Amino acid sequence: MRVVSLWQLFSNVWLHRRAGVQFLGAAAAPLTAVRRINAGMNMHQGGVGQSGEQEVVTGLVCQESDLHDGQMKEVSVEDQKVLLVRTMGQYSAIGSRCSHYSAPLIKGTLVGERVRCPFHGACFNVRTGDIEEYPGLDCLPTYKVKVQDGNVYVSIDKKSMKLTKRMKEMCTVQPDVKHTVLLVGGGPASLVCAETLRQNCYQGRVVIVTRDGLPPFDKPKLSKAMNVESSDILLRPHDFYQQHGIEMWTGKEVVSVNPAEKYVKMSDGTSERYDQLLLSTGCRARPLGCPGSDLKGVHLLQSYEDAKEIHTSSLGQRAVVIGASFIGMEAASYLSDKAASVALVSPTKYPFEKSLGPEIGKMTKEMLEGKNIKFFMNNKVTEIRGENGKVKEVVLSDGTVLEADVVIAGIGVIPNSDFLAGSDVAVDSRKAIIVDKFMRTNVADIFSAGDVASFPLTIRGDQRVNIGHWQMSHAHGRVAALNMLNKPTTIESVPFFWSVLDGKSIRYAGYGEGYTEIIFKGKVEERKFLAFYIKDEAVVAAASLMFDPAVAHVAELMARGTVITKAQAQAEDLSWLQM
Repeated sequence: MRVVSLWQLFSNVWLHRRAGVQFLGAAAAPLTAVRRINAGMNMHQGGVGQSGEQEVVTGLVCQESDLHDGQMKEVSVEDQKVLLVRTMGQYSAIGSRCSHYSAPLIKGTLVGERVRCPFHGACFNVRTGDIEEYPGLDCLPTYKVKVQDGNVYVSIDKKSMKLTKRMKEMCTVQPDVKHTVLLVGGGPASLVCAETLRQNCYQGRVVIVTRDGLPPFDKPKLSKAMNVESSDILLRPHDFYQQHGIEMWTGKEVVSVNPAEKYVKMSDGTSERYDQLLLSTGCRARPLGCPGSDLKGVHLLQSYEDAKEIHTSSLGQRAVVIGASFIGMEAASYLSDKAASVALVSPTKYPFEKSLGPEIGKMTKEMLEGKNIKFFMNNKVTEIRGENGKVKEVVLSDGTVLEADVVIAGIGVIPNSDFLAGSDVAVDSRKAIIVDKFMRTNVADIFSAGDVASFPLTIRGDQRVNIGHWQMSHAHGRVAALNMLNKPTTIESVPFFWSVLDGKSIRYAGYGEGYTEIIFKGKVEERKFLAFYIKDEAVVAAASLMFDPAVAHVAELMARGTVITKAQAQAEDLSWLQM
């Protein structure tokens, strides 16, 4: 690749005027030029080599001395925003927006050679642009950087100027390869597993079986935007699966597994053979056990269809949400300006009391009270009464009776592992499937991933945990695929999740179970804070609101094996957080 340098541009103005060299920047702005050159490869990393002429845009973006090691800067080449990074004395340039929800990475955190998104924790290698931690599926484009005479230039192929993400190259199925990987479940674990197999030149059959009516979709959005169109939440378009030879079977449920004969049986009576099997069936919403829970108008939020039904049936109606979980709180927040009234019932004193602590729980309660949501805490539902088969009122343990047209329950989840009865696949006391750090079950050639799996968590000394985080499911799927391919890889990801209430995002990283103390920075009551969760004199988790990129940086330090001490959390100086 030939890079157009500043002195070349000026010396060639006359010679190449006819060839179409065009100056686009004023003297006071970064110099940008467009020039036709013979190019042997795409400017963005991972592009397929192609011969012929290409237009390359080159911009003088900064002086070599402008950035020190460990620093990054958002620059522009023509209209394209670029993240310029300096590490170990070298410059590199990648796309400036996270491939998940397009968060600006300049607001994230840079540790070593990877940048972590401030919003949801995805990580990208600053040299290759490859995604190294989730959520999200795609990598970032990379751009040619040249340092000459103290100036830093970035060059971009004109054809890829508007690209903000890059899909890794994948192979497809070859009919003569007699090997099948069967992926049970339609979440991100199955999808990432399938993509990782294809990215690593696996050419056997890949089959995803899901009881959902849709191929893998962005499930966390269901409680935050219930009226979203299905086409807007698909993780990949329908034609993606055909293009890469991934068989997608929707509306089919696996009801049993026979490891000895290596086949599964479906609810429609058909069966399918496998050579390797991934169990990523997730969890189902825990049903209500009180009288009246079968009345029309009582809902669980599990599927896209559930979300649409809750939205439609709640418009202008009286809604009662049972449970102050993340699902319950997000559903109440969403319905606050759509239902005639929203009441929330919970047996705890505050929402999120166990996971985030009473201070943050109280704040979130006040946030939603400001949206006219009425809370009935320290209460349980004893009965749901109806009329003509439809919900009419909800009776609480303290005798309160709430008028209701719609009831939404968010009282926990149950792992979907009942179909494994008689298969010898081991499950724990909660029915989660037990796996090792390679995502292998106790049965040969059977792996498990996602919300249904109980796995060893590195940051807690390999304590076995069951974590229902969107990000973790992606990571599980990748690790399972690599081990299916005999590329030994262990699960090392740091848990990261987020919740959106009243348009504001609470971020959380780590694993805080068993914490004994919370150290706060900022003020919770002012809704701008950082919370450190302490156990055994060390930080085991962190949560924040309006305090980016603190939680992302904590997650990255944990991922590198750094122990954050209680003394660090207590200190006034937070420079170690790169705020």
